[in-house]
Amino acid sequence: MVERKPDDQMLTAILKAVSDPRRRELLTLLVQHGPTRVTDLARHFDVSLNAVSKHIKVLEAAGLVRRRTEWREHLIEPDMGPVREIDRWFQDLRSIWTQRLDALDKILETEPDDE
Repeated sequence: MVERKPDDQMLTAILKAVSDPRRRELLTLLVQHGPTRVTDLARHFDVSLNAVSKHIKVLEAAGLVRRRTEWREHLIEPDMGPVREIDRWFQDLRSIWTQRLDALDKILETEPDDE
């Protein structure tokens, strides 16, 4: 069975953060381009700088991005650690289904054919 269970609160925060398409797009841009200024990120969207900043704060709270300050510039960079937690959770789900399918295969193999 599953031995390791990710922190439910953390997983919930991550999934809520990426439930918004704009935040997913922000995260994708950051992964593609690396550390980026908030103003440069905002240019990709047809919303205010303030709205983009709020989306970034949600991603920060979920641990998906970090803010780094260089002189007067605030750079936002992705943190893939939480994404790995989601991947582990999905791997756990896949392993459960694999076990169930294997058990079903065994049952079907032992059933006599009607033919």
